[in-house]
Amino acid sequence: MKIGILTSSRADFGIYYPLVKKLWNDKFFKVEIIAFGAHLKKEFGNTADEIIKLGFDIKHKVETITKNKTEIEIAQNIGDTILKFSKFWNENKFDLVFALGDRYEMFGAVTAASPFNITFAHIHAGETTLGAIDNSFRHSISLMSKYLFVTTAIYKKRAIEIIKRSKDVFNVGALSIDNLVNQELYSIEEFYKVFKIDLTKQSILITFHPETIATEKNKEFIEILIQALSILKDRYQLIITMPNADTRADIIRTNFTQFGRNTENVQIVESFGMKGYLTCLKNVKLLIGNTSSGFVEAAYFPKWVINIGNRQDGRIITPNIYSIPVNKDQILEAVKQIENKIEMPNNCNVYGIGKASIKIIKILKKNGLK
Repeated sequence: MKIGILTSSRADFGIYYPLVKKLWNDKFFKVEIIAFGAHLKKEFGNTADEIIKLGFDIKHKVETITKNKTEIEIAQNIGDTILKFSKFWNENKFDLVFALGDRYEMFGAVTAASPFNITFAHIHAGETTLGAIDNSFRHSISLMSKYLFVTTAIYKKRAIEIIKRSKDVFNVGALSIDNLVNQELYSIEEFYKVFKIDLTKQSILITFHPETIATEKNKEFIEILIQALSILKDRYQLIITMPNADTRADIIRTNFTQFGRNTENVQIVESFGMKGYLTCLKNVKLLIGNTSSGFVEAAYFPKWVINIGNRQDGRIITPNIYSIPVNKDQILEAVKQIENKIEMPNNCNVYGIGKASIKIIKILKKNGLK
């Protein structure tokens, strides 16, 4: 079976990794990686090189524009991706192509394939994030896909409501949990050697992305968050990862950079990569932000999460998550409540036991995906 893997960034390939590894080593499948978007850009770290370092060849590279600072640049990005992939799909055929998540780049690549009757399998279907335009992209990708792989029973029900075909929706759990079960993380000493960050210090991990529904509020939101962090820095090491490539991400990036440059006890990291990020998350006291990793990966350890704003509205709130507005006093109060907790709830992980890739492969072989 000839399988295509659509990947536009380090983030989505990190999730794909356990599935790609198993497909790659199974003679039943011929796997071709299709890299595009940020993977191929110097300003985003040429992350296609990391795929090669993991032992995979990249069969296809599709150069697309990656400007993303304004609404018009995002629209142009989508249009360019559709244009470039229209030629690609005309020249390349697959038995099945995997698309993951809800990014506008992924939406563009899949949209271009619709006239060519390409069979898609959508991973992380059925989820809802009302505070991001990604929500519409995710459901659109599902509607253009033949098979949907979801992470929980709740998301399975929603996915069935979207495509109206229960036989083509499969609850397999989250591939991220496969990574956590099987990934050998850094020791604290190894982590320090690689990133020069001491995880023996009491630390908070901050991962905050733009809200893409109300883009005009991002300047206000990042200023409020930094006000809270300016107080927390006196008793915590703050480890800040940079935002992803969304509208107004430059505002957040600039404010974080200035804050880190002028403030002690603050570490700014462009990207840890999968192994580094999971190691950091495992060893910090809590996570503050609005990232999906605060829902899936944080639930596995589990770790306390303060989810702020509306970007992730609609996701399952497990007992380790405080979901609050972007408000300085409420952020500080949530940290105080977490500090007073004696035990972590033990019923946080609702995303499976790390068998998602095995289940997906079994489904592919059983159904033949005809």
